[in-house]
Amino acid sequence: MEQKKWHQMGLSELQEALDCSPDGGLHATEAEKRLETQGYNELTEGARLSPIVLFLNQFKDFMVLILMGATLISGLLGEYLDAITIVAIIVINAVLGFIQEFRAERSLRALKALSAPSAKVMRGGQLLTVAAKELVAGDMVVLESGDRVPADIRLMEASSLYTEESALTGESVPVGKHAGTIQEEELPLGDQRNLAFMGTMVTRGTAKGVVVRTGMRTEMGKIAGLIQETEAMETPLQHRLEQLGKLLILVAIGLTIMVVVAGILHGQPTYGMFLAGVSLAVAAIPEGLPAIVTIALALGVQRMIKRKAIVRKLPSVETLGCASVICSDKTGTLTQNKMTVTDIWLSGRALKVSGEGYAPEGDITENGRPVDSKHDLPLKRLLQISALCNNAQLVRNEAEGAKRRKRGETVPEEWSLKGDPTEGALAVLAAKLGSSAKSLEMLYSRVKEFPFDSERKRMSVVVSHQGGRLLCTKGAPDILLEHCSYVLWDGKVLPFTASMKRKCREAAESMAHSALRVLGFAYRDLRSADSCESEQEAERALVFVGLAGMIDPPRREVKDAIVKCRRAGIKTVMITGDHGLTAEAIAANLGIIPRGGRSISGQQLEQMSDEQLEREADDIYVYSRVSPQHKLRIVKALQRRGHVVAMTGDGVNDAPAIKASDIGIAMGITGTDVSKEASALVLSDDNFSTIVAAIEEGRGIYENIRKFIRYLLASNVGEILVMFLAMMAGLPLPLVPIQILWVNLVTDGLPAMALGVDQSEKDLMQQQPRPAKENIFARRLGWKIVSRGILIGICTLGAFWITLKEGAGDAESLTRAQTVAFTTLVMAQLIHVFDCRSSRSIFHRNPLQNKYLVLAVLSSLLLMLGVIYVEAMQPIFKTVPIGFREWCLVFVAAGIPTFLMGIGSVLGKPSGKNRKTKWPIGPQTVSK
Repeated sequence: MEQKKWHQMGLSELQEALDCSPDGGLHATEAEKRLETQGYNELTEGARLSPIVLFLNQFKDFMVLILMGATLISGLLGEYLDAITIVAIIVINAVLGFIQEFRAERSLRALKALSAPSAKVMRGGQLLTVAAKELVAGDMVVLESGDRVPADIRLMEASSLYTEESALTGESVPVGKHAGTIQEEELPLGDQRNLAFMGTMVTRGTAKGVVVRTGMRTEMGKIAGLIQETEAMETPLQHRLEQLGKLLILVAIGLTIMVVVAGILHGQPTYGMFLAGVSLAVAAIPEGLPAIVTIALALGVQRMIKRKAIVRKLPSVETLGCASVICSDKTGTLTQNKMTVTDIWLSGRALKVSGEGYAPEGDITENGRPVDSKHDLPLKRLLQISALCNNAQLVRNEAEGAKRRKRGETVPEEWSLKGDPTEGALAVLAAKLGSSAKSLEMLYSRVKEFPFDSERKRMSVVVSHQGGRLLCTKGAPDILLEHCSYVLWDGKVLPFTASMKRKCREAAESMAHSALRVLGFAYRDLRSADSCESEQEAERALVFVGLAGMIDPPRREVKDAIVKCRRAGIKTVMITGDHGLTAEAIAANLGIIPRGGRSISGQQLEQMSDEQLEREADDIYVYSRVSPQHKLRIVKALQRRGHVVAMTGDGVNDAPAIKASDIGIAMGITGTDVSKEASALVLSDDNFSTIVAAIEEGRGIYENIRKFIRYLLASNVGEILVMFLAMMAGLPLPLVPIQILWVNLVTDGLPAMALGVDQSEKDLMQQQPRPAKENIFARRLGWKIVSRGILIGICTLGAFWITLKEGAGDAESLTRAQTVAFTTLVMAQLIHVFDCRSSRSIFHRNPLQNKYLVLAVLSSLLLMLGVIYVEAMQPIFKTVPIGFREWCLVFVAAGIPTFLMGIGSVLGKPSGKNRKTKWPIGPQTVSK
């Protein structure tokens, strides 16, 4: 049965295929039998892990295993504070990971909420209301305005039926439906006009149809299946941290073994060297790294909330920072999802309409000059028809505005629409110049309506007034022109000649090629003897007035946001269920398509293999008339090309692609619960420009992570090297184990956390996105870590050796030398932390700009002084007070690494941060 093309079948074929009666429906007994074989009409969930298993899975991560090992070692050394800190880090990370996974898997439950709870169905010749989950293929369902479609239904009767399918197909306006057959074999969902799909909403009209698919076999069910099958991507940050953890453990173990062996060979006590080696191992593995990453991301999340972006998964901010492609839905994301009349044509004149959205504010101009609608008869009549031949209502939302004004906020008037978006655009047009429905109620009263449907492609109303009766008609220009015998031209009613009709058609075609939805307007003064009982009698010998062109306008801020994305090396791709012409015009207006960029339709995409799509994906900027499966293919093709893909959307149809993308972005206002639950980031203002802010935040956070990795590892290299070189040279231990652990816990931790909230460098958004597989040590970070660590280690060892040589060779001299080494190491690291703020050198940024870093450094300095000069601390940390001469040595030795590297950076070349933008910038043209 599933192999049949339901839209191609006639009524008799449907009855035969489904063994059903269009009049009486299925018998109750037959419906029960089918329910047993077909199953309930509901979306099923795949196997789900229990919360306990989800929580335990958080402890499988390699870095977590390293931390657990560090906990054991710290406990054995008696460093219980270290052990408690590490345990806290492990538990916090596990809880955060559990919450993220648990919430992410709620997508399907949100999708199930779109299913209708009940349905009106014919059973045994009676119209009954049954639970929607009990529907079976072959049931005859009745639909009315306001109903949610309970299953996939092939329509058998339809009267002015319109359904809202934007969440499923991306169509920006309600879609007209009919009961006729469609002969084309392969059709996108949006063009299957004789089917109503599960989860969509009936906005107008009535219908009767037969259920052809239920449950997981429906189009909504297919999306549910895609969500279940789609695996969430590991973020670049998670991948890089795992790589870093593995590298650190290998390097730490190797160097520690070398230090211990060298010390023992040079006569150091075995037990003492073992303790020193273990201390070095704990110090070499920055167990605070996951905590600092979490803190940096969490603080970034708080900043994002202030910028109208809600982060549902912590690593997603960093992932967005390396996005190279943003796949964006059109309707409601790039556009306002508010149809607006922008152009009027009448009497051979082209008029422009200003104003956006549903607010009745704006002007009508001709060649830049305002038009007086009171004395312009054709315009006055067009506005009158727009208001009278209309069922939409403009509603002023005063309650929320009053609350905000009471709080002292400046609030613009907010308007919303009840009814069809197209009719709403016309109602707004009329209201802008004082011809609203309310203003005409006292003059005209509706007598009769001939509703719009997809076959007639027009709507008419008959209204009465003091002078008699008036017929007002609007509809598709090509259809309406055939019913017109006269034209209102320059205020006069003239015969509608062939040449005048040709001008009207050319004007309509011109507006359509600008991606405008075009409607024609006509009227007829009815005499008392004129009959209007039928549409055929009423809609004849009409007087044509003019045309109105409307569009779902782009959001004002989107164009600038796309320019910023391009400058940041990020490609914007429009993926929409709308028609190609409309999508291309919007894309060209927004600057999405560069010279040579391509636009393809869903049908063209269907004919392409995955390999061909992958080859050509970089050149395609607009995809129109696409299905959910197409969106998924596009995302995966771009990922195979090596891109980090961000997918934005608001509908149910976007959910699988949102989940499959490297970072999914949902609209907070217009977005469905399904898209939000599948996403990693929700835009609370539905503003595309918020994505740019998120990109900047993500890049800044990643650079901050690199900063504290640079700081921590360079410090650790210095600590290990000073011990290693001392052992190789046969010198005593420059640092005792407790000092190593103190440096690791205090000096490393506080400044590193402050680096996690450092301000971004100014040229951050002028760089190309970093490659998805870029190593954490790329862009000379590895060289900076090693070179600075070597300098810190050599200078610390030098200060230790000089102080040791000047001593008397007794135990107190050794303790003094170790105190100098300890102080030099701490000071070198605290100076080095300011150098880590810049990709160039310490001289390129104001060192006092990050107040948190200044406070962290001062705190570490005070703690260090306490360890040296507080008598109670000296026996614990094996220190002695040092004098002025030793402090001079400390400052010189600690300052040498930063001075040398800073001078080298100033004299040398920049570190290659300004990577060139990949995506082209130029005049916007479309190539097919």
